[in-house]
Amino acid sequence: MFTGIVQGSFPILSVERKPGLNTLRFDLPAALVEGLAIGASVSVDGVCLTVATIEGSCVNFDVMQQTLSLTTIGELNAEDVVNLERSAKQGAEVGGHIVSGHVDGCAEVIAIDQPENNCFISYRVAAEKMKYIFPKGFVGLNGCSLTIADVNKSENAFTVCYIPETLRVTTHGTKRIGDRVNFEIDRQTQAIVDTVENFLGDNPGLLNAS
Repeated sequence: MFTGIVQGSFPILSVERKPGLNTLRFDLPAALVEGLAIGASVSVDGVCLTVATIEGSCVNFDVMQQTLSLTTIGELNAEDVVNLERSAKQGAEVGGHIVSGHVDGCAEVIAIDQPENNCFISYRVAAEKMKYIFPKGFVGLNGCSLTIADVNKSENAFTVCYIPETLRVTTHGTKRIGDRVNFEIDRQTQAIVDTVENFLGDNPGLLNAS
């Protein structure tokens, strides 16, 4: 479990590619490595990865084929910069919203608007995911807990407004039109929508009640 408040953005030291398996290697600051253990979960651009090895300040993560296929992790190369967050500890403040790190696919950047001191980025997602997207709702993008500012159902798109601090600490300020980011639905919203859909599906007469 993660809070969606990333702890910074860090470059990948190396990527080792094998059939169906990539290994990402990072050289991380002491504050992030302290107390980290093999088997621990870390959010890497919003994807929950398991620590495979630790050698001093160097940390390796193994990424399986399913994750490589569903997310942007398979596109990453050495020196690419990604958002990182260690898993939340019991009792920790949740400054964003609960993020699982089990992403639902990718969102494509389709528009960027940067009026003075503001930044609006619009994203397109798969049509079937739009039922979980609401104005003022939460969404996870590359590991960041973000609030949805606007929704365009006809374009399967939504817009997020970024504060300067988010752009400074994360990689979102470097995104360009056509880039893809890892996308995670707010699980509470998903549970409500799916429960209502299932209930109405089991009770079709309610839709026709006067």
